[in-house]
Amino acid sequence: MNTPPPPRTASGSLRVAAALSSVTLLLLAGCSGAGGDSRLGTDSAKGTDGLKIALITHGGEGDAFWERVRKGAEAAAAKDGVDLTYANDSDPAGQAQLVRDAIGDRVDGIAVTLAKPAAMRAPVAAARAAGIPVVGLNSGIDAWKSQGLLEYFGQDEIVAGAAVGDKLNTLKVKHALCVIHERGNVALEARCAGVKKTFGGETENLYVEGTDPKAVDTVLTARLRQNPGIDEVVTLGAQFALDAVDSVKAAGSRARVATFDLNNDLVKSVRAGDVQFAVDQQPYLQGYLAVDSLWLYRTNGNISGGGVAPVLTGPALVTRTNVAAVAKFAAAGTR
Repeated sequence: MNTPPPPRTASGSLRVAAALSSVTLLLLAGCSGAGGDSRLGTDSAKGTDGLKIALITHGGEGDAFWERVRKGAEAAAAKDGVDLTYANDSDPAGQAQLVRDAIGDRVDGIAVTLAKPAAMRAPVAAARAAGIPVVGLNSGIDAWKSQGLLEYFGQDEIVAGAAVGDKLNTLKVKHALCVIHERGNVALEARCAGVKKTFGGETENLYVEGTDPKAVDTVLTARLRQNPGIDEVVTLGAQFALDAVDSVKAAGSRARVATFDLNNDLVKSVRAGDVQFAVDQQPYLQGYLAVDSLWLYRTNGNISGGGVAPVLTGPALVTRTNVAAVAKFAAAGTR
């Protein structure tokens, strides 16, 4: 996990020479008999030389969260000596096409987010039909098994939201406003649903267009002015929490701000007390584990969680009392 990510090429692909002088392949399908995993076959019978993996996400351009996912993936690729290509498209149809492109490139494994599971069903099925193992990360914890993915790495968003609801109860919050910055994103909807599940006060969802910061500020400020009883704003991304702090001031509201996800600026705001707490799902770890798991599967037949349970990377609450422990990693862009 301390492997520094190598530099990227202009095309976004990472070319890493294999660091291993020799690799002993465990051909499980041929040597384990009836006890072997029925899904292995030729997938596990490839060496590391020239192994190609594609990481395809729904992240937007320039989003610091997805840069941390990418850094983790690059660190794993450097360690494993594989060729990693990162591609992203916030439009579900565009993301689906990227998966099809990876299939056409004959990659050896695909790691994909399932923010809009229905849009990804056909391309994931096409990858499986082509004999390409697929793992999920970040979004789609309720869809990865039904779509036949080998493994999933991320946060159970209902559980994370419930943890936030419990925390708001201890803070004596009465009325929470959950700000959803991407309509239809199953992970974001689940976070707010989790908050509502355990929070004893009143909750409401506010939908904003996350790609337009000015519009987010306008809508949020207006809602806070309309209802002075709102005493907590819960955002679903670090950058939105920082904007919400400004919106609260502009509205003359007494509301406090809490959020999901971290970045370096958010850590500073938690330290200063401007943001009460953040839920860390460890995006660097998600990218790292997704790429490393495909390497392990192709070289040793390993399947984390046995293919039946997700590997959880969160939630962890970061507050003013424990933020110092993650500050240096946030500054390095890995938390």
